[in-house]
Amino acid sequence: MIFTKLKKIIFAKQHTVLSAATLIMVMIVVSRVLGLVRQRVLAHYFVPDDLSLFFAAFRLPDTIFEVLVFGTFASAFIPVFSKSLKESKKNAWKLAGLIANWGGLFFVAITTIVIVFAHPIYRVITPGFSNIDQETIVLMARILFAAQGFFVISYVLTAVLESSKRFFVPALAPLFYNLGIILVTIFFSKELGLLAPALGVVVGAGSHFLIQLPLARKLGFRFNRSLAITSEVKKIAKLSLPRIIEVSFLQIAKFVELTLASLISIPAYTYFTFGNTIQLLPVGLFGTSIAKAALPTLASQADNLDAFKKTLFETLNQVVFLMAPMVAFLIVARVPVVRLIFGTDIFTWESTVETSLVVSAFAIGIFSQAANSILARSFYALHDTKTPVIVSISTLFLNILMDYLFVIVYKLPVWSLAFAFSVAVLIQSGILFGLIVKRIHNGIKRTLYIPVIKSLTGGIISGGVMFFILKFFDKSVWIKKLSFISNLDLPFEKFVLDTRYTGNLLILTTIVGVIGVLVYIFILKLLKSKELETFVNLFKRMLTGQKFTTEFERSDL
Repeated sequence: MIFTKLKKIIFAKQHTVLSAATLIMVMIVVSRVLGLVRQRVLAHYFVPDDLSLFFAAFRLPDTIFEVLVFGTFASAFIPVFSKSLKESKKNAWKLAGLIANWGGLFFVAITTIVIVFAHPIYRVITPGFSNIDQETIVLMARILFAAQGFFVISYVLTAVLESSKRFFVPALAPLFYNLGIILVTIFFSKELGLLAPALGVVVGAGSHFLIQLPLARKLGFRFNRSLAITSEVKKIAKLSLPRIIEVSFLQIAKFVELTLASLISIPAYTYFTFGNTIQLLPVGLFGTSIAKAALPTLASQADNLDAFKKTLFETLNQVVFLMAPMVAFLIVARVPVVRLIFGTDIFTWESTVETSLVVSAFAIGIFSQAANSILARSFYALHDTKTPVIVSISTLFLNILMDYLFVIVYKLPVWSLAFAFSVAVLIQSGILFGLIVKRIHNGIKRTLYIPVIKSLTGGIISGGVMFFILKFFDKSVWIKKLSFISNLDLPFEKFVLDTRYTGNLLILTTIVGVIGVLVYIFILKLLKSKELETFVNLFKRMLTGQKFTTEFERSDL
């Protein structure tokens, strides 16, 4: 019985955007939590100065991977493969094998060149590190390239599984990646030092590939020796070129962040990376997951503008609805969150404060990051990869300019890099939204922004309530008079919690989060939010095992 249910979960299709997104969300929650555990393990075994070397070593391997993978699959491969799968399964699986071969070939060629010139490249992009530190970075980078090789092929499998609307196994794969890093670090860090997590990345990447291979083979994927240039391969190359250019510019921005962070201080890049890890939880949970789930549906609806329009705008509204309370929570409870995740003996209070400021600066742009994932994919589904690329590159130049001004001219701390990024993605989402509305909706209508206003109103109110509760019940606020409420003449010792202790901090943070969500739901209920109604109905039907369809999926379009 259990085996049958497990088999059904693994092999079953997710037929709707919401059901697919729900499954992906659940798996991303687990994966992101495990990712935070991974970072906690790293913070436990290595000081921020050392971790900056480890994170810096990722920069070159990540660049190769993201240009090849994110520059091809999301924007070009999935739409073309999805269409090919409808027309001929045999040709579709042949195409998948060809893309795996071409991806592997390009990876080996580019990686060989980069490895040879790794020393001079890292001397340029990490000027704040010493020569000895740069030697360590280069050694780890060469190990990490092996992991990216696994990922290039593994993400072909991810793409074909998601195109086939099998989302469970691709969502499961990152868990094995994180487990590889965690376990190797725990068991070998004393003997190998920073090389332990680097080797853990290789083990995790191999696991990411192997967990997806059986289902992909069952559906029809096969490796082959061909490097044929078919019409589909040409189309993918043509569609992916603008996206590859965009991702390349994005990597330049990331190199600038690394370079400027190294000039601020050695541990600054660790604070930036840790803060980014925290803010990526809601982005991945409610942005990437829904965007991934929506892309095959949007691609299939490209010839039906009414259906496409309803899918897109309903998806955007759902994202804002889901993210609003989490963003409010991150802004209000940034310090407790950082303390709970990274609060080890060697992660100091100064490190906690610096990281929490990065989290706040990133939080400003979390909505826009999630929206950009969906808006960009809406253009991809219409086989238009140029528009989002032009917008993205334009805002990237703005991002780099602000990075330079904040750090070099105004000498601001590392949080300014996160703030510059947030401002850039806010502008990017505004432009993309305006362009897609103009293209498919013939002008902005009232119905497009009212759901967003309702969700943001609920988020602001719930954030205010969470802020008050957090300050009111924290003993340190009263003792140090850190807030206006500490001036009240109350016997605070009887009801406040001493948050110097992890247990009390966890209790207070949990209470704040739960009350914040309840307040948010209450406000949205008063405002008669359709998104709230949709998810309440989804939850009820999940409990009863009934099939759930959203309004646009029920409509006769």
